Amino acid sequence: MHDTRKEPSPSARTAAARPLAGPGLDAAYPGGDAGPDTLAFLRGFFRDPNGVGSVVPSSRWLEQRVVRNVRAADARCVVELGPGTGGTTRALLRVMSPQARMLAIELDPQFHAFVSANIRDARLHVECASAERLGELLESHRLPAPEAIVSGIPFSTMPADVGDRIAAQIGQVLAPGGRFVAYQWTPVVADRLLPYLGRPIREWEPLNLPPMRVFTWVKPARGPAGAGAHPA
Repeated sequence: MHDTRKEPSPSARTAAARPLAGPGLDAAYPGGDAGPDTLAFLRGFFRDPNGVGSVVPSSRWLEQRVVRNVRAADARCVVELGPGTGGTTRALLRVMSPQARMLAIELDPQFHAFVSANIRDARLHVECASAERLGELLESHRLPAPEAIVSGIPFSTMPADVGDRIAAQIGQVLAPGGRFVAYQWTPVVADRLLPYLGRPIREWEPLNLPPMRVFTWVKPARGPAGAGAHPA
């Protein structure tokens, strides 16, 4: 969930962007409150509190709300910005079609290595990079415009110019009619995305520690990005 720091050098990356082998998800980690995820996430928080933004991973209820709002089951291409230890990644993969593909972008090398080692799914590509490179990374993997983008990166603690560049990338690459869902402590993300996708639908997920804001945008099917459409 990091995008507040400088992107790591190529030598710091571990197997960036390689497809993860294996028939499916590791059943030992059912998502949300998994022990190994929690420990790895806690370590990440102590490494960089501002970049991670939480001491525990998202709850399974938050994951389910995010998956519903973004409609990942209907998407050919899904992007996750800041997978952390992969709880939401697994939740998305569970509902995605066998033909869909997913790109997860994580700036923290240790979180990147954790996701790469623990989630085995041929549909998933994991990049150790900044979300500012979203368009470039989609192109390098020859992925279509994503119909679903999910973000847990903390827009409230990253420099404003970095947040604006990420927001611009999201608005640019999201497919017409596509959905962007961000889960955050603060409403800063709504201001960042306003020039690119308009105003979001705002919800709370109370069954999370702490309770989390969930913002949902739908890119207009035609014409320039203006006011965000309400999810049906």
